[in-house]
Amino acid sequence: MPFHDGLYRSDDTGLELYVEGPGAYHPDAGQPVPFRVGGPFDVARAIEAHGVTGVDTCFESPLPDGSGWLSGGGGGMGNIGYLARLGADRSLRWVAMMFHSNPFVGVHYEGPHTVVTNDWGNRMTLDLTGSVLG
Repeated sequence: MPFHDGLYRSDDTGLELYVEGPGAYHPDAGQPVPFRVGGPFDVARAIEAHGVTGVDTCFESPLPDGSGWLSGGGGGMGNIGYLARLGADRSLRWVAMMFHSNPFVGVHYEGPHTVVTNDWGNRMTLDLTGSVLG
């Protein structure tokens, strides 16, 4: 995976991704993980500058509507988390790398929302029906 915070799409484009914690040692562990998606950035330049890293997959879950899969896990020294959206044929749609999220270890679905949980019980709620994460 690219070693830089970002939302990487299968067409080699990327969007900045800002994750403010709470991380593993945050006093509010068990709370929502705030994040926001920013503007585009040069993926090739980010990989050239920061390199790539390995990750471990903790879950791979079929989406309730049958449109694909969501995968999650982490790497590094415990602070890195990733999420990946795969199509129904398991082709990559996007990967989100986050350096202050901690590894994602579980997922459940609440109506149109996907709720992922990291290894400290922090939650991140996503709308996979939207244009950015769809």
